[in-house]
Amino acid sequence: MLVIGGWVVVVACVLGGYTAMGGHLPVLVQPFEVLIIVGAAVGAFITGSSMTVLKRTGGEIGHAMKGPKYNKAAFLELLTMLYQVFKIAKSKGMLALEQHVEKPEESSLFQQFPKFSGDHHAVVFLCDYLRLVSLGSDSPHEIGDLMDEEIETHHHEYGQVATAIQNMADGMPALGIVAAVLGVIKTMGSISEPPEVLGKMIGGALVGTFLGVWISYGFLAPLANAMRTVYDAEVKYYQCMKACLVAHLHGSAPQISVEYARKALPSDVRPTFQDLEAAIQ
Repeated sequence: MLVIGGWVVVVACVLGGYTAMGGHLPVLVQPFEVLIIVGAAVGAFITGSSMTVLKRTGGEIGHAMKGPKYNKAAFLELLTMLYQVFKIAKSKGMLALEQHVEKPEESSLFQQFPKFSGDHHAVVFLCDYLRLVSLGSDSPHEIGDLMDEEIETHHHEYGQVATAIQNMADGMPALGIVAAVLGVIKTMGSISEPPEVLGKMIGGALVGTFLGVWISYGFLAPLANAMRTVYDAEVKYYQCMKACLVAHLHGSAPQISVEYARKALPSDVRPTFQDLEAAIQ
């Protein structure tokens, strides 16, 4: 909801300030200028984006407005689950996890942690690497590098929508100039009109420049940045799993492995040592 709150502040400050200085809001109502600017920007967005990006755009905008889906409680649950997983692996061997890894949707272990078990991509991510380790791929460096590669690919894939919206924001001021120039061309065709008529027409043309810059820097660019912020926050969920698994492969005890994972988290979502200790007990 921070995105919507920010947009409200942008609208209130700009239009409120304009009105306070004596400006008339009806002058800013230029539907054809909006059609030129926004329509051209949307067309350029469609031209420069893949079908996958276009399909994801609506969902990713909604995602950015809601904010990151992993909070401190979600990370505490994840760390507790990882402790249970590697406690079994340490005491009974990796093969003891096979029933949970092969059919995670039926796993009594994973079902104890609803936030994790309800996240299909996170479950697949962890199970894939547990399966690799159980098959004999136990090099911490190789597994760590492979996990980094997948995390980076996933991050880039979801960041494509933010990049496309940022590109649209970058082009919006120029499209505002296009709308303004077209307005001036229209005005020049009515050069014989009296000054009050010409002034109104020129003012309407200049609204195009205003709208292009305002929409770009007040709405689209902050939205793209909010998307990137959400992606950066959520990738920590996967880096947490990676830190724990790599620590386990180095031979660390389950308590030490989850502590490595806990330290990999940002301070705003990192459970305290005492909270984690209480959860795993």
